[in-house]
Amino acid sequence: MSTQEAAKAILEHVGGAGNVSKLQHCSTRLRFALADDSKADEAALKAIPGVIGVVKGPQTQVIVGSKVADMYAAVEKLRSGTAAQDGAPVERRPLSWKHAGSTVMDFIVSVFTPIIPAIAGAGIFKSLLVLASAVGWLSSSSDNFKVLSSIPDAVFGFLPLLVAYTTAKKLDVNRPLALGIVGVLVYPAFTALATREGGVDLFGLDVPSVPYNAQVFPSILAILLLSVVERFFTKITPGPIRVFFVPLMCIVIVVPATIFLLGPLGYQLGVLLTAALIALYGTFGWVAVMLLAGVLPLIISVGMHKAFIPPTIATMASAGRESFYLVASLAHNLSEAGATFAVALRTKSTTLRATSLSAGVSALFGITEPALYGVTLQNRRVLVSVIIGSMSAGAYLGLVQTTAFAVVGPGVGSISMYVDAANPWNFINALIGLGIALVVSFTLALFLWRDSDSATLRVMGGTGTAVEPANGAGHLASPMTGVIVPLDDVDDSVFSARIIGDGVAIRPTDGAVRSPLAGEVTVLMDSKHAIGIRGDDGVEILIHVGIDTVQLDGAPFTTHVAVGDRVVVGQLLVEADLAVISAAGYDTTTPVLIVNSKNYDVTVEEAGSVTSGQALLATKAKEKELV
Repeated sequence: MSTQEAAKAILEHVGGAGNVSKLQHCSTRLRFALADDSKADEAALKAIPGVIGVVKGPQTQVIVGSKVADMYAAVEKLRSGTAAQDGAPVERRPLSWKHAGSTVMDFIVSVFTPIIPAIAGAGIFKSLLVLASAVGWLSSSSDNFKVLSSIPDAVFGFLPLLVAYTTAKKLDVNRPLALGIVGVLVYPAFTALATREGGVDLFGLDVPSVPYNAQVFPSILAILLLSVVERFFTKITPGPIRVFFVPLMCIVIVVPATIFLLGPLGYQLGVLLTAALIALYGTFGWVAVMLLAGVLPLIISVGMHKAFIPPTIATMASAGRESFYLVASLAHNLSEAGATFAVALRTKSTTLRATSLSAGVSALFGITEPALYGVTLQNRRVLVSVIIGSMSAGAYLGLVQTTAFAVVGPGVGSISMYVDAANPWNFINALIGLGIALVVSFTLALFLWRDSDSATLRVMGGTGTAVEPANGAGHLASPMTGVIVPLDDVDDSVFSARIIGDGVAIRPTDGAVRSPLAGEVTVLMDSKHAIGIRGDDGVEILIHVGIDTVQLDGAPFTTHVAVGDRVVVGQLLVEADLAVISAAGYDTTTPVLIVNSKNYDVTVEEAGSVTSGQALLATKAKEKELV
């Protein structure tokens, strides 16, 4: 599937262009802010070739890996074309307490994510200058060093302007006006007046002396007020004077409010967040770093790691260093790399090997989403390896009090972010922690990995979940994860009497239905609740999802194959929304039947719980009677 085709499918399954309020992207994800989140079809999105994973939360995030920029451009082009044809404004989701958490997280992501490349590049550039000075290549007292240092210093010095721009863009207010208003806070003449001995007053009111350079929250509060004032005066001002009167009133109202109230309030908010992180680290020390590193795979999987960005930036801005989130991230990122490299070495699947190698290289350089969604979260053995590797490295890095000096995704390429001219051991400890994460996660994953237990191979339709014949018997893998139920206990006389065929049933805990054998799809009901497959060895099976679910007319089901399709073991056939089925009053118990069981001796190989892909039924051809 081409990028254009994939983009079209993605846009369709998020509810169409009319449902997209805003689209952004980071290093691996398309981030959709949707007017109606319920219109996003998660199962259909995951089925699109090239989509690594989907996260529904504060935003609907579609993970596409390193080709995200091309995919973003293709989707935006389609959005623009559709909007031009429709000519209708995008419906905005109304504010409500129900969506308060999602709205706040979407705001944080929209404001802070776009500025990360600037501060990351500046931070690494600064760390390289420090490294050059530490090894004697460039004297810190030389003009060359001072001039070069002014480049990253300018980025952090004018950080309030960067935040003002992204906040204004998010709130859809006049960007130049926003920059002009916040620019007052970092204007040299104003700062000189505010910080001079004895201070300065405005109409008898003392102007607070606050160091606004490298601050983010004063800008956010100022632009929040600006958005209210601008909309109000735009609404009530006559058209002929709107072009100058609205900006004038915004300046007259917002600038004094920012100087006397919002600026100092935002500065104190930054101080409090910084103090909170420092207190957390100061109270729990290395334990806090270790625990955060261990849970980062789960936090990142739902996109909540973005909540760490504001306090991390605030801490870096005020203290020039950070010893919690960026240190834990180093441990986690390199653990993802080590574990996926081990999978690439152990697996017999060429497809999974290529995926793991690519994901491992990305994680090595600080981008973990391809590893997380492509390998780690789908395979519990890899997840265990990553968590243990992360906690081991996190414990060491916390114990030796490793500190970061740049806000960027930690990895091999950005390792200079741990260079400390006053403490050479800080960089050495970072390298040791990096090595611990790689070695521990790699060793564990190398030891624990089993192709036969790989959910990734089931998704890819690889050979990892195939159940090999033994002693002349055929074996069927379980199509679903759940609890095994004997046919005798199924609340349907047709199934319990084995009228259709012998077999077993599963009370599922997951709605994914996967192929138990290799063969051809022969039956797919219009109601999507039942599918039949003729195996290459002649065994004919029927998977009937739920009891009497034909009455639901296919509503809770999403099909991924058609009649006549070739399927392999573990290939996704159907996805069932178990919650919808149960809410409608139907039993989700799923019979798995050998339709031509008169030709076979059928044995249930498992009891109790069963995992999708695990051996479920054994079939042995009956000997023909001699006449």
